[in-house]
Amino acid sequence: MKVAIIGQGYVGLTIGLFASQFHDVIGFDTNRGVVEFLSKGISHIEGVDSGALARVIQKGNYKATSNPADISDSEIVIIAVPTPLSIDRKPDLKFIDAACQTISNNLKRSALIINESTSFPGTLRNYIKPTIEKNSNNSLIHQYAISPERVDPGRGDFNQKNTPRLYAGLTHEASERTRIFYSSFCDKLVEVSSPEVAEAAKLFENTFRQVNIALVNEFAQITHALGISVHETLEAANTKPYGFMKFTPSAGVGGHCIPVDPTYLAAKAEELGVPATFIRHANEVNLNMSQYVVDRVKKDNGGSLRGKSILIVGVAYKPNVADVRETAAELVIELCRSQGAIVTWHDDLVKNWNGETSSWLQGADISIVITKHDYVDSDLIKASAPYVFDATGKVEGATTF
Repeated sequence: MKVAIIGQGYVGLTIGLFASQFHDVIGFDTNRGVVEFLSKGISHIEGVDSGALARVIQKGNYKATSNPADISDSEIVIIAVPTPLSIDRKPDLKFIDAACQTISNNLKRSALIINESTSFPGTLRNYIKPTIEKNSNNSLIHQYAISPERVDPGRGDFNQKNTPRLYAGLTHEASERTRIFYSSFCDKLVEVSSPEVAEAAKLFENTFRQVNIALVNEFAQITHALGISVHETLEAANTKPYGFMKFTPSAGVGGHCIPVDPTYLAAKAEELGVPATFIRHANEVNLNMSQYVVDRVKKDNGGSLRGKSILIVGVAYKPNVADVRETAAELVIELCRSQGAIVTWHDDLVKNWNGETSSWLQGADISIVITKHDYVDSDLIKASAPYVFDATGKVEGATTF
């Protein structure tokens, strides 16, 4: 089958690489620089094998393009675009809207349209389908389905093949076509009764993590006030073989899912008149952890950060990836600079970010570890400044929660 994938970020590109083993794939992206790299067999995504990309291009099974007309005769079109938050932290469907416009303006045959982008329940039925059909050729009758992405960048144990995949169509035929497509490269498919169930399940998966991270972040503040180690306490609790799942405190949450998905769920709940107090509080706790870290560092350093050189260690949102989306490091940097500190950062995976480049791991008055990549030696971190605050709990001997 000919498959078009709208969006060639981490989700869209990895789907394309797996699907292209069995189908002809068009990878569409509006970023011409990304398309140029992909066309040369060079992956722009950390952890995506450029060799595998080059091989599927050589076989003719994958083509990257920024020309929307190239999707015109696709039998399946997958939407795999970001669903971020707006500047006031509300759901923003501008990329989904753009994808719908691309589909309606360029698809010249009836097709199965699958949304993988995470969004609130009802997005497929009440937003994507009407948006596409409003502008499409009236003679085209498309089918619609949802199969929300489950991608964890940097993982080596789970991928598009062995991660169980939820799916549901607006019709039985759409569900069946979706099953047939994904079963060509996915080991386990789980059909649910409606697209809304699949959409809600994806949001709740990450809301569960957000709430539990907020709980442990709050607990870290409590244990500090008690004068005991949060990490030792968590290890003690983790000896219970049932009824407990260990989460660890941090300077906040980042990435493309955990800081975002709960807000989509809360927004939909409140639209329906259902309070989302618990979810909103979890978001607030995690956003405020950056302030807590800076306040701790300030208190431990004479009550002022003015004029002090501060080195932020690790600005990616998680270890061993170069992804900086929603990273807690950004808030920590802003808060330190607002206190008059001179702030630099070290992260050789990220290298360049916000117009700045990674600094040497040395010569600071204060170092704050936000993300600990495996390549960074703990002894070098401890030697980088007289005072080191470690928000990860991985640098033995450093000050922590």
